[in-house]
Amino acid sequence: MSNISIIGGGLSGLYAACYLAKKGFHVEVFEKNDALGGRSRVFTSDGFTFDMGPSWYWMPEMVDSLFEDLGEKRSDYFSLQRLNPSYKIFWKNSEPTEMPVAFSDLVRLFDGFEPGGGTKLTAFLKDAKVKYEIATRDFMENPGLKWSELMNLEALKNAFKLDILKSVDSDVSKRFSSEKARAILNFPVLFLGEMPNRIPSLYTLMNFADLELGTWYPEGGMGVLATALRTIAEKEGVVFHTGSEVTGFQVENHRIIQLEIGEQLFPTEQVIAGADYRFVEQELVPPAYRRYSPKYWNSRKMAPSCLIFYVGLSRTVPGLEHHNLFFDEDLMAHGKTIYETKEWPENPLFYVCAPSRTDKSVAPEGNENLFILIPVAPDLEDTAEIRDRYFHTVMDRMEQHCSVQLKDSVVYKRDYCINDFKADYNAFKGNAYGLANTLRQTANLKPKITSKLSNLLFCGQLTVPGPGIPPALISGKIAAKHFISTYETALR
Repeated sequence: MSNISIIGGGLSGLYAACYLAKKGFHVEVFEKNDALGGRSRVFTSDGFTFDMGPSWYWMPEMVDSLFEDLGEKRSDYFSLQRLNPSYKIFWKNSEPTEMPVAFSDLVRLFDGFEPGGGTKLTAFLKDAKVKYEIATRDFMENPGLKWSELMNLEALKNAFKLDILKSVDSDVSKRFSSEKARAILNFPVLFLGEMPNRIPSLYTLMNFADLELGTWYPEGGMGVLATALRTIAEKEGVVFHTGSEVTGFQVENHRIIQLEIGEQLFPTEQVIAGADYRFVEQELVPPAYRRYSPKYWNSRKMAPSCLIFYVGLSRTVPGLEHHNLFFDEDLMAHGKTIYETKEWPENPLFYVCAPSRTDKSVAPEGNENLFILIPVAPDLEDTAEIRDRYFHTVMDRMEQHCSVQLKDSVVYKRDYCINDFKADYNAFKGNAYGLANTLRQTANLKPKITSKLSNLLFCGQLTVPGPGIPPALISGKIAAKHFISTYETALR
């Protein structure tokens, strides 16, 4: 069987490794960092355990299905707890809103926002469910290589229900008049790479995932997913090389024959790149074999980066839930600084995850573990002074909303921003969430999973299906399945 090298030990690379090893291939994974998981890495310090990236666990049935595709049960590796409330929203001049789990409570909540709000929400989510089911069933696992993938009769018939020519904002604004209702329904697309008035209404499927499928927490933290995949992979004989950055390819006859890692050379027969697509394609692939030009990459519209603070407090914070959205400033004004003016926001919205509200193992007893995130435009100037200024801004506003002094209780603090995304992940322009999910960068219009090099494939958030935990896993599955199909064809 082929010797397969996977570059990058993020979720897409880990899933591809598991899928191929289950099929009997010898797989080796090369990860530049000392820990696996990519953006979902974990670190510990001063008694605190911090998830470095993803903190929302949505679409649990999809993740379970992907474990089943490996012949595994997710429940054998970690348990899930549904969060109630799903999250809490802090407004500027009114009481916070807790997002309930029970649908009847959601209906009552939206009735309180505007007359008939609950009926409007029911109709809106009915349409969002249709989009979710069509997208996940007919389009999510397409490799994006041929337009015929989108042209089967059933998919064509259903495509008209996806509202790809209508924007999220127009869909939401047409149905709801309340600013709170609009903010809640527009928030999931804030990280998709455009203003809600330029994101296809297809992505209201995220509202169905949010409000009906629910927000969950994996026991032990978000890092347990990468740990589970590593366990499965090692059980199947996958070899991991951490602290091993691939620095070049040795190429013969349109094929990669060896990976360069420092002074060492590793022979290979097939390569799947789960590392940053642009970096691999523009820095590792020899110029003659690059599908895309620098002009192409510079013309891509990117989803946001973010400024993250990992904070340990010597006290708990009354009033916080596991997930908290601080919508006490203008959502659209912040969005414009990301997608239009591309500057640091003057009055940022921000998100706070307090996993110690649910999981006591992530902080010492009586302490609080906080993950604070501000979405920002990619490729901004990133300095210690800027980071420190925003830290004081968000802490001041948390103190105001929670009526408690916090800054004097900080016993651990680490910040992470654009320069770190570049250094740790070779992330193009320091992005955190991949390509913007605009119509021109969706499905077959994303960078291809294939290369001009005959034995190189790509997976990860810059290709199909896109960013997020389930899409990252699916991306690894798509690349693995494509390799298997071409491998089997070559054997015939």
